[in-house]
Amino acid sequence: MRRKKSQSSLFSISILVLMIVGVVYIYSSVMFEREIPKVSLNSNGYWNLKKPLDLDVNDISGIKSYSVILKSKSGENILYNEEFIKPKESLVLKIKPPRSAYAIKDKNIKIIIKVTDASKWNFLKGNTAVKVFDLIIDKRRPKLEIISHSYKIKKGGAALVIFKVNDDNLKEFYIKTNFGKKFKAQPFYKDDYYISLLAWPVTSKKFKATIIATDYANNNVKRYIPLFLKQKKYKVSKIKLSDSFLKGKIAELGEEFSETQGVENLLEQFKIINEEIRAKNEKLIHEVTSKVSDEMISDFKINKMYPLKNAAVVASFGDHRKYSYNGSYVSESYHLGLDMASNVQAKIKPQNGGKVVYSDYNGIYGNMPIIEHGLGLYTLYGHCSNVQITLGDEVIDKEHIANTGKSGYAMGDHLHFGVLIQGIEVRPAEWMDETWMQLNINDIIESAKNIIDSGEQ
Repeated sequence: MRRKKSQSSLFSISILVLMIVGVVYIYSSVMFEREIPKVSLNSNGYWNLKKPLDLDVNDISGIKSYSVILKSKSGENILYNEEFIKPKESLVLKIKPPRSAYAIKDKNIKIIIKVTDASKWNFLKGNTAVKVFDLIIDKRRPKLEIISHSYKIKKGGAALVIFKVNDDNLKEFYIKTNFGKKFKAQPFYKDDYYISLLAWPVTSKKFKATIIATDYANNNVKRYIPLFLKQKKYKVSKIKLSDSFLKGKIAELGEEFSETQGVENLLEQFKIINEEIRAKNEKLIHEVTSKVSDEMISDFKINKMYPLKNAAVVASFGDHRKYSYNGSYVSESYHLGLDMASNVQAKIKPQNGGKVVYSDYNGIYGNMPIIEHGLGLYTLYGHCSNVQITLGDEVIDKEHIANTGKSGYAMGDHLHFGVLIQGIEVRPAEWMDETWMQLNINDIIESAKNIIDSGEQ
């Protein structure tokens, strides 16, 4: 009797253990996994019905079936409906619109995705995920119109363009160039109008600028700015390095920079200063002068630039300098400013006021203040002996901001005067020419205003 009870208890325990093992197996087995499939649609909420939508589906037990439905006011349209004999671990699909989709007038639709996996969970029915994505239909490209622009641009010089762009779902717009620079435009005069200065780098053989506007549905439009291109030859200077220069100025600068510490060869020091340190200093300049305001402007008044009274030009803009020593090539660089000299420690008085965006020591440029004048236009003053202004100051026309000197990589007392547009150095000579500024700045702005006003009457 006791043996029968013992056997019965043992049997019951065995059954209980088997049940526990079964439950554990069910809960831990991939075959009985309980997670719904992961569904992701690569979309920002807009669709132009041209480019397909990227669908990604993943599941541990595998995908057994899926369907994709487009739902609009006129009804539902099954785009895909498929069941797999052998479940797939993942599914990558490009959802193309139906042939009739472009005739859809709805601004809002839904993409319904239903996916069932191969799990034995839920009484062998598997796990099902249903995802609904709300999309805005936008089939129209942004409207883009060039209103007014400079007639021509000279290599190393500048130009101006004013244009109109609008779209209900506008994402971005910019001016793309052939040399990799993207110019940003500033709001101008009235809503949807924009203005931008352009610059043709002296180091670029060609110039091409195209306005590109894109909306959130990836519709885009392009407009080429039809500028007449005028080539200009810049001076090429072959400079022979002397021992006195290397043992003097270069040895002096070599002690100053961390990059030249431990470098005993003076030619190697010169190469580091002329290339690595110059690149580092110019990178800072470009970063500081690349910003453009988002505030709307109605005009842009600028005075003829001549910051140093009774000065002589001692080095020209765009000079391509090639250095050699004992007949062998050593290094090269471009002089991207205008060197002006008068009296020792002469007063520097810019004829245009603005905001001081930099005022510190910058390597080969020495003591160097930079003033922002608006519309992405900046002026730079290098090699100063002392500086009277600090970061954040607002200076007025003809204010004494600094004195000429020979700080940094300068052999004698002078001013390195630079003009930059959105981080690109341009010819100061244009900004010293009243006729050029009238034709390329003032007249373009007045013409654009007249066109805008006449079009809104």
